[in-house]
Amino acid sequence: MRARLVVTFVCVALVSAVTATALAYRDARTAVLRRTQDTAVDGLRERATAVAADFDLPPDQESLSRFAAKVSDGLGARIVVARYQDLVAVSDSFADTKERITVELRAAVTTGGGARFQRVTWRDEPYLVVGMPVTYADGDRGASGLEVYAITDLRAERDDTAALLDSVRAGTVPVVLLAAVLALLAARTVLRPVRKLGRATRELAWGDLGSRVAVSGHDELADLARTFNETADALQASDAELRGQEAKARRFVADVSHELRTPLAAMTMVATVLEEDADQLPPDTARAARTVGTETARLSRLVEDLMEISRFDAGAVRLNASETDLADTVRASLALRGWTDRVETRLPEGLRAVVDRRRVDVIVANLVGNALRHGGPPVTVTLGTARAADGGGGEWVTLEVADRGPGLPPGARERVFDRFYKADTARTRGAADDSGQGSGLGTAIALENARLHGGTIDVADGPRRGAVFTLRLPLRRGEEETG
Repeated sequence: MRARLVVTFVCVALVSAVTATALAYRDARTAVLRRTQDTAVDGLRERATAVAADFDLPPDQESLSRFAAKVSDGLGARIVVARYQDLVAVSDSFADTKERITVELRAAVTTGGGARFQRVTWRDEPYLVVGMPVTYADGDRGASGLEVYAITDLRAERDDTAALLDSVRAGTVPVVLLAAVLALLAARTVLRPVRKLGRATRELAWGDLGSRVAVSGHDELADLARTFNETADALQASDAELRGQEAKARRFVADVSHELRTPLAAMTMVATVLEEDADQLPPDTARAARTVGTETARLSRLVEDLMEISRFDAGAVRLNASETDLADTVRASLALRGWTDRVETRLPEGLRAVVDRRRVDVIVANLVGNALRHGGPPVTVTLGTARAADGGGGEWVTLEVADRGPGLPPGARERVFDRFYKADTARTRGAADDSGQGSGLGTAIALENARLHGGTIDVADGPRRGAVFTLRLPLRRGEEETG
C-alpha cells in the first residue's frame, strides 16, 4: 500500500509538472511570437508609409531597389522585398527569398488590403514574413500596386522559448522528488494506524482476545479502530460466556456421571444376581432379568465413557507410558474379548514402543469391535511401521483394522469421530466401542487416546469394499524415552 501511495503521489506530481510546463511553454511562446509579430507589422507599416511618401510610381528597377533598401534601413536586420507588378527588389541581394515568401501569403496581401503575416521554416530555421500593400497617401485611389515584404529571423525567439522550457523542465525533477518525500511522509502517517490495526487483527485471529488498538483523532481510521475495539470487546465477552457455559456443561456431565456410579454399582449387582438365577425364573421374568442386566451394563459403560471424555476435556488425562511389545498388546486385547478366532492378525514379533498399554487396548477394542459389529468378515488387523509422510525421517507405528462390509455411507468419514455420532439408523447402539451395543463415544475416545500419544486415526474406504481404520503413533523406543 505504501508503494501504491508513493507511486500515486509521484504520478500526480509528474503529470501536474508536465502539464504546467506545457502550458507555460505554450503561453510564453505565444507571447513572444505575438510581440515579435506586432513589432514587425507595426514597424513595416510605419517605415513603408514613411518611405512611400517620396516614392514615385510607376518605379523602375533602380528606384524599387532604393525603396527596399530605405525600408530595410529603418527596420534593422530584416530583409525587405519590394514588388511592383513584374519588378522585384531585395534589400539584400544575396538573400534567397523565393521560398520564404509563399504563394498563399502573396495572394492574401494582394487581395486583403492590409498587413498579413506568416511563419515559415526555411532550411530548418524559423522566420516571420510580413507583407502589406502600399496605398496612396490620399487613400482615395486605393492600392498602388506596390507590395512590400519583411522577413524577420525568429531564431532568437526560438532560443528564448527553448531556454524557458529547459528551465521549467529542470524544475520538474525537484518537484517530483519533493512529491516522493511528501508521499512517504503521508504514507507513514496513514499506514501506521493501518499496520497497528492489522497487527491487532492477527493477534485476535491467533486467539489473543485482549488485543486492542489505541484510538487517536476523529477521522475515518479512528472510527475504524474504535469499531474494531468494540467488536473485540463483544467477541471477548461472548468467548468468556461460552467458555463458562462449556465448563459448566463439562462439570455437570462429570458430576452426573460420578453420582450415577454408586446406584449403578448397586443395580449391576442386583442385575447380576437376577441373571444368575434367570434359569429358575419363569420365561418372561427371565427374559426381563436378562434385559435389565444388559441395559444396566450398557448404562455403566456409558457412564464410564462420559467420565473418560470429561477427563479429556478437563486436561486431566496423563500417559502411563512404558516400553511395550505391541504385538502382545494387540493379541491380549483380542483374547480378553473373545475375538481371537474372529479376527485375522498380521503381527510381526519384536516391534516395541513406548506407549500407554491400557490406552492402546482401548483403541484396539474400539476399532476391532466397530469392524466386527458393522463390517463384514474377514476382519484383519495389521501391525507395521512407516516413515513420516513429510519426509522428516520420523518413524511411525501403524495399526490397520480393515473389514469387507458395506463401508461407511457418504459423508460419514468426516463425522465418524464426532461424539454420539451414529453413521446410520442400523447402528442404533453406537459405532465404535468394545460392547455389543455402543454409546456413540467409542471412536471419539479412541481418537483422544491416539492424540494423547502424539498420533492420530485415519479412516478410508477399503480397496475391496469395507472400511479401513488406521492408527498412527510415533515410534518411540525405550532408549529414546530415557535419553
